[in-house]
Amino acid sequence: MLTQVAEGVLIHQSELLRNNAVVVQGRAGVLLIDPGLTGDELTCLANDLSETGQPVVAGFSTHPDWDHVLWHADLGDVPRYGTARCAADMRAVRSDADWKARAAEGLPPEIAEETPLDLYGLITGLPAGTVRIPWDGPEVRIIEHPAHAPGHAALLIRERGVLVAGDMLSDVFVPMLDDFNDTNDPVEDYLVGLQRLADVAGDVDVVIPGHGSVCGADQVHARIEQDRAYVHALRDGVVPDDPRVDSPEPGWEWVSDIHAGQLQRLAQRRAS
Repeated sequence: MLTQVAEGVLIHQSELLRNNAVVVQGRAGVLLIDPGLTGDELTCLANDLSETGQPVVAGFSTHPDWDHVLWHADLGDVPRYGTARCAADMRAVRSDADWKARAAEGLPPEIAEETPLDLYGLITGLPAGTVRIPWDGPEVRIIEHPAHAPGHAALLIRERGVLVAGDMLSDVFVPMLDDFNDTNDPVEDYLVGLQRLADVAGDVDVVIPGHGSVCGADQVHARIEQDRAYVHALRDGVVPDDPRVDSPEPGWEWVSDIHAGQLQRLAQRRAS
C-alpha cells in the first residue's frame, strides 16, 4: 500500500477521501504525517511500516481537521507534533466532556463506525515560531500560514524536493476557507497561505496534497494558480472556471456543494 513519490518519501492513500498519509524515512525510523482514516487502514499502514524495518519515531498533523489528527496504537507511542495553534485547538476540543461524541458526529457516515478516536487530537504543540520538526532525519521545514484552518502548516523537505501541502493544492477539492469570525478574513488568509507556498515552489519537485493526486514540478505552479484563481472568483462573486466544480470526477460531484456553500456564506457576509 506504500507508494514511493521521492527518495525516502512514501505515501499511503485512504480509500474514501484520498487522504495522503506521508512517510519520511530518517536514520532510526520514520516521520509519519497525517495518517488516516479507518482502523483497518491505519493498521495496514502500521504493518507496511513494520515490513520496512523502520518504526515510527514521530508524527505531525498539518492542521486540526478531524482527518489529520488521527492515530492508532499500532503506530506506537511517539511524539505527535503540530503547530502551537493546532495543538491548542485540539486541547479545546478534548476539554469538552462530550468531545468524542461530537467528533463522531462530524465523521462521514460511511466510516463513522470504523474510525478510531481514542488517540484523536493528542498533539504536542511546537513553540510558536518553530521552523523545523525535531527529529533524526532530513530537515523538514514548517511553513505555518493562516489558510484553511487555525495553525495550518505545510512542510518542505528541501533535500528531497517535496512539499507536503496539507489541505491545499488538491486536484479533487477546491480551496476550503476557514470559518468566518469577527477578527479574521478567510479569503485573504487563504491568499496569504498560497503565497507562502509559491515562495518555496522553486525548491519543489513533488507536491503531496492532503487529498488527491501527487503532482510533479511541471504542475506545482499550475496548482497554486488554480487555487488562487478560485479564491479570487469567490472574493469577486464571479463563477470560477474550475474543473473541480464544473466537471468533477465521478463520485466527487459533492465538491460542488462545498463551493455553493462557500459562495453563499461570502454573499451573506458581503450583505451584512
